[in-house]
Amino acid sequence: MRIKVGDTVKVVAGDDKGQTGKVVRVIRDKDRVVVEGVSKVHKHVKRSQKNPQGGRLSMETPIHVSNVMLVAPNGETTRIGVRKTADGGKERFARNGGASLGAIAPPKKKKAAAAKK
Repeated sequence: MRIKVGDTVKVVAGDDKGQTGKVVRVIRDKDRVVVEGVSKVHKHVKRSQKNPQGGRLSMETPIHVSNVMLVAPNGETTRIGVRKTADGGKERFARNGGASLGAIAPPKKKKAAAAKK
């Protein structure tokens, strides 16, 4: 999955189509993300010591990662690619403009030359 926590995404399908928000949580095993302010539902809670008032709590539910697109630094939605850097690491980049979105793997360490006998 190429979406990370903290990315700004736009919903491209579903009831909340067109809304944007930050990714709060990524659920990798189910390919879902929780986006701030998107896909809100009301959870009815009973009175308790933790919540003495009770009532309805508003919370975000996870949506499938295929229903969101990353918003690139230039403000447009884009797909995400992965490319190797010159030092051997990997970075995410915006497909529509080529802008770097940050490193995802550190540079590889070079192996020491084989010892001569």
